[in-house]
Amino acid sequence: MRERINNQIKARELRVIDSEGRNIGVLDLKNALQLAQDKGLDLIEISPNANPPIAKIMNFGKYQYEISKKLKKAKAGSKPTETKSIQIKIATGDHDLELKAKTASKWLKEGHRIKVELFLSGRTKYMDDKFLRERLDRVLHLITEEYKISDPYKKSPKGLVIIIEKALGHSHTGETK
Repeated sequence: MRERINNQIKARELRVIDSEGRNIGVLDLKNALQLAQDKGLDLIEISPNANPPIAKIMNFGKYQYEISKKLKKAKAGSKPTETKSIQIKIATGDHDLELKAKTASKWLKEGHRIKVELFLSGRTKYMDDKFLRERLDRVLHLITEEYKISDPYKKSPKGLVIIIEKALGHSHTGETK
């Protein structure tokens, strides 16, 4: 979105904010432009969809600088998400499952995706799918953060995999229903 400045503004009336942030009121375009010119500043349409549109009197270069500063700050606040892995085996004990679920909950809270992998070796690869899913579900039931399944159960070369991620809104929690 490009802001319209000075003569690019199409609206007949504007709600004008001065360079100190005070609301001057609704002016027609000609008066608003004159006011900005008298101060040696630009008239910048900052909210074209408002009724009437909102314009601010200030230096356009300074305005662009402030916008880029806000964008940089927002970017710095966002952390990249990564897919973390948790591996369990058919015979993984309850205590270990609880520790892995605790770690998974922490990662979900931080916004990471989690690949939960049931590692199968030898003959265990040929066990009943339903049984294998139940083994994988044991750890999912212990996760305390809200999550959603982003990639359902899948066979992988190492075993059975499910990928979960932080839920926004309605979804599963590890607690048994």
